[in-house]
Order: sequence, then structure tokens, then C-alpha cells
Amino acid sequence: MGGLAGLWGSRRFRGLVYQALVIGGVIAVGGWLVRNTLTNLELRGIATGFGFLGREAGFDISESLIPYTPADTYARALLVGLLNTLLISALGIVFATLIGTAVGVMRLSGNWLMARLCGVYVEAVRNVPLLLQLFVWYGLVTTLPGARQALNPLPGVFLSNRGLVIPGLDWSGGGWPVLDLPRLAGFNFTGGLTLSPEFAALLAGLTVYTAAFIAEIVRAGILSVPKGQVEAARALGLSKGQTLRLVVLPQALRVIVPPLTSQYLNVTKNSPLAIAIGYPDLVAVSNTAINQTGQAVESVALVMGVFLCISLGLSALMNWYNKRVALVSK
Repeated sequence: MGGLAGLWGSRRFRGLVYQALVIGGVIAVGGWLVRNTLTNLELRGIATGFGFLGREAGFDISESLIPYTPADTYARALLVGLLNTLLISALGIVFATLIGTAVGVMRLSGNWLMARLCGVYVEAVRNVPLLLQLFVWYGLVTTLPGARQALNPLPGVFLSNRGLVIPGLDWSGGGWPVLDLPRLAGFNFTGGLTLSPEFAALLAGLTVYTAAFIAEIVRAGILSVPKGQVEAARALGLSKGQTLRLVVLPQALRVIVPPLTSQYLNVTKNSPLAIAIGYPDLVAVSNTAINQTGQAVESVALVMGVFLCISLGLSALMNWYNKRVALVSK
């Protein structure tokens, strides 16, 4: 008894016991939930398991980065949705970072008008729900002129009510790919890569919305750099641009990266709102699979697992980069 009492008097030992009890309780509750779910599904004659992934999907998907037909399996259909989610998330992160960084810097500009306009953009966009913004962007895209009167903001880039058309790569030659520029043929474009109105609206919405938050993160990071660093750089003869690029931003990254990680995760987690405007991401495809198979538990579990893996992978990458830019004290 004395030995047990002595062990119980150890804070470390009590901590291990409490943790073991909590873990055991979580496992017990999880097991009860799984058993109860399986029992209820069996009573209602609902099939369980992931065998449905090998069955024919039987539905079409409007956009796909890989070859897909309705005769393919549910597993391939979900893969198509996953690739669409990864594509929109990756592009949203890149464009939101570029725009957010530019806006964050311009908010600190000495130009009164530019700084105020950027401030209005940040406050307006951050305080309007993303779903409403997606509806607005989708309405704007679908009311654009037709292909013959398409907007041409950049060489080889066209924006119309059919979506966004950009240069692509032509692999048909069998060797190295060649640049394939889009061109108008009749009432539509041929060549290049066509991104649907749904894709264009979702990308614009995610980019503009997330960029507003990133702008504030960048602004806070720049303000965290001591003014003495800027004065020293100017004393050495560096221009404002060189001071920002070589002195201020590298130091500001130590403050910017941690909250920036959260915004990158938000881009991925906000992408399922694509279902509201008809973009076939992973959640939209899984909903179709649920309606056809009735196996909601398995489909939802797959979607949750995929988003968990994406979030953990992105967090690990950003944490690695954060360690690279962090100050090391000796």
C-alpha cells in the first residue's frame, strides 16, 4: 500500500493514469457509437462497407482533370472530385497570397487614396459571408458577354459567359508538349484550357475573400518589424522597394506564417461551398454517391478523412517552413 500511495503521490504518475482513463473512455464511447450505428443500419436493411466503391457510378461529372465516364466506378468518381478540390484549393491559395500581400503592403502606402481603397476592400469583403459572395461572382460570370464578345484581359486569356479560357498544353504530338493557344471558332473557343463558369466564380470568390484576411496578416507582420530596421536600410542607401523586399518582409515572415497557415486551411475547408454553385468538388460528388447508394456513413467518413489528411499535410508543410524562417537563439 505504501508503494502505491507513493506512486499516487507522483504528479507524473497521476497524469498518466488520468490520460489512460480518458483515452479508454473515448475508445469505449467510439466503440458504442460504431456498434449502435451498424445495428441500426442492419435493422433498416441498409448495406454497409466500402464495397460500393467498386460499382459503376452511372452519373456524369461536368469537369474532370482525368478521363472519366459514367461507366467508371464510384472510387474513380470520388477521385475526380478530390482532384477538383485540390485544384481549386491550390489555385486559391496562390492567388489569394499574391493579392493579399499586395493589398497588405498598399494599406501601409503613403498614398492616402490607395490606402483607403484597400481598407474599404478589406473591411467590406471580410464582413460579408463567403456563400453570398459566391452567388454574386456566379451571377457576374454568367452575365458576361458571349464568346464572340469575350473579354481579353491578357494575351491568350478570354473571359465570357462560357467561363475562363487560358493557354494550355497540347500533348497530341507524342513528344514534348507545345503551347496551345485558344482561338475563336464559330460561337465557341477551341484549343487552350477552358475553365467553367462555376470554376471561375468559385476561384474568384475564394481568392478575393481569403486575400482580405491575408492582407491584414501581412500588414500586421510588416508593422511588427522595428522602425530602426527600416531606418538602417535607408541609411545604407536601399530604396523603398529594396527595403521592403530585403529587410522588412523576411523579418515579417516570422509573424506572418503562423496565422497564414490558418487561412490556407480555410481555403481548403471553404471549397465545399462549391456545391452551392454547381462545381463538382469532392463533397458534391460524394453527395451524388450518397443519393444513389444510400451509404452516407461511409461516404461522409471518406470525405472527412480526405479533408483531415489535406489539412494535416498542409499544416505540416507550413510548420516546416515556419521553422526555416524562425529566429534561432543560441
